Amino acid sequence: MLRFAELTGRGLITLSGDDRVSFLQGLVSNDVTKLESGRALWSALLTAQGKFRHDFFLIPDGDRILIDCEGADRLMDLGQTLRRYVLRADAQLGIDQTVACFAIWGDELSALPADGTATSVAGGILFADPRLPAMGYRLIAPPETARQWLTDKGATEQSRADWDAHRIPLGIPDGARDIQPDKAILLEHGFDELHGLDWKKGCYMGQELTARTKYRGLTKKRLLPVRLSGEAPEEGSQITTADGKDAGTLFSIQGNWGLALLRLDPVKKKTALTSGGAALQPEIPAWITLPD
Repeated sequence: MLRFAELTGRGLITLSGDDRVSFLQGLVSNDVTKLESGRALWSALLTAQGKFRHDFFLIPDGDRILIDCEGADRLMDLGQTLRRYVLRADAQLGIDQTVACFAIWGDELSALPADGTATSVAGGILFADPRLPAMGYRLIAPPETARQWLTDKGATEQSRADWDAHRIPLGIPDGARDIQPDKAILLEHGFDELHGLDWKKGCYMGQELTARTKYRGLTKKRLLPVRLSGEAPEEGSQITTADGKDAGTLFSIQGNWGLALLRLDPVKKKTALTSGGAALQPEIPAWITLPD
């Protein structure tokens, strides 16, 4: 079945101007020149100290770059941060409030007229989620025309909770809900395996800590999906071992699945983990590579 859900709480920043690529290239974790292939990128903006600030999708759209990001205050923070770095660059930032973001997933993705490149449909842009094939596609378009187009393709509308039930077992984070701003490190949250950074591009803000974490093997935690048994605690709850030692933090929860930032030592030793009244069992997806 082909499914779709409107991802409420998202927003769209537009970036135009002759320097739009070079402007972003010195700021974000991925190689923005790869947008020339017509495919979208997942990327992040870090603090100068190399800590996570924002993640977003970069989508080529003619003479513009679309930035699919978290909405409301998070969008304003990202926009204001980018604006501070414009200086003399020919780069103009805007906000498009006429569109919504839809996630599309399921077993019949071949029904969609896309080969992974950004494609104009329904008055908007359809693109493959660049993180993982199982995450399907995303559509940025006016809500009414998007729903009509998706329904005509045989897709069934689902809730945001249904989308969470799909992404959480895959281990895919959902912005600041799962990645703590000003604290998190990219390699703890799958940005390497999920194509969210490029090791060969030039310098960008926060690159030094990111590179040092990789090449010195300093990753001590990972965001992992966990099965929950028992009464689910609140999101943000602490995870402990049987002897009361801190083992991590539980973030997104949907049904009997959660996403948890876990210390790797208890994970490798298969130590029993609990949070509130629930037992947690880490389930490591095939795409995740844990350090030795």
